[in-house]
Amino acid sequence: MKQIENAKISSTFLGIEDHGIFSFTLMLDYGGSGQGAGQYCLDAPMRNKKGDFVKRVGTAKGCDVLLEILRTLEVDSWEKLKGVHLRAEHDYGKVYRIGHILKNKWLDFESFFAEKSTPTPKL
Repeated sequence: MKQIENAKISSTFLGIEDHGIFSFTLMLDYGGSGQGAGQYCLDAPMRNKKGDFVKRVGTAKGCDVLLEILRTLEVDSWEKLKGVHLRAEHDYGKVYRIGHILKNKWLDFESFFAEKSTPTPKL
């Protein structure tokens, strides 16, 4: 059953996890229990014309979700996330969305990744 609880970010991870996928995790402390939020893939495989794997490359959606985390929690760098208090809608196995601790600002991960990417703006 989903519930909304206050939490504090005890640590963060932004990097290449053990399967070679660029990802992020926000470790949430609920005051007696904890849970990781995130673990979404921020990159995609690049293939050559024959279809052979070449390397993994970052995606626009991956960059956008990192920006939305910073905007939602109103911090200006990833390093400042540790210690930030937030609200989390979660159940035993998953964090569905995170929100600003005082304002009605939320980031719903599933909805975010379900939306089509917006084209890169031109200057």
